[in-house]
Amino acid sequence: MTFCEEVRKLCNESWEASFNHPFVQHLAAGTLPEDIFRFYVLQDSYYLKHFAKVHALAAVQAKDLPTTQRFAQHAEETCGAEISLHEGFFELLSVSDKDLSSFQAAPTAYAYTSHLYRTAMTGNLADTLAALLPCYWLYYEIGERLKNAEPNHPIYDKWIATYGSEWFEQATREQINRMNELADSVSAEHREELKAHFVKSSHYELQFWEMAWTKQQWETDGVTEVSVS
Repeated sequence: MTFCEEVRKLCNESWEASFNHPFVQHLAAGTLPEDIFRFYVLQDSYYLKHFAKVHALAAVQAKDLPTTQRFAQHAEETCGAEISLHEGFFELLSVSDKDLSSFQAAPTAYAYTSHLYRTAMTGNLADTLAALLPCYWLYYEIGERLKNAEPNHPIYDKWIATYGSEWFEQATREQINRMNELADSVSAEHREELKAHFVKSSHYELQFWEMAWTKQQWETDGVTEVSVS
């Protein structure tokens, strides 16, 4: 069993929960409320900006020029294409400059990006890719599962088409192959650390849907406040 086969099996429960999450299911059916998708797009745009920066860190971590080049291209092509997609959504969803200037990352989006940075800053290329890979791979599998869905909605149709596209599949398979190669070159102890990075990112992917579905905010309800004199 390859490393990626192993971690995919390890995370199967959380991935199935993503596939069956109300956000994904309602998007596929065309019944997802647009205000929820609007919240998601703003949070995902924030995430992708940092996703691109972590790819740039990976490019620096690479030990050979071709790998450096590929991570730089992934930062430009994958993230550039998705950010462009989001900008199109901004127009369709009437997201204004004021909305963007007052934007605040929700707790889950903030925590997920923080996880990516921490992994990249404390590890090597294998660690960084282990944290990045679930975003590629999970969205690719969602795109495959929803290929025959017919939401009949201009935004949701385009979202499904993006992640079910050939270019996204190629990018995902390239990173899966690279992850297997990197995992084969590390110690058994380090391999367990790579699994932990992958599992954490898979957890955050599931929580990202829930964050959007509930339009998560920074809440203090239920927190005991102590006044110190």
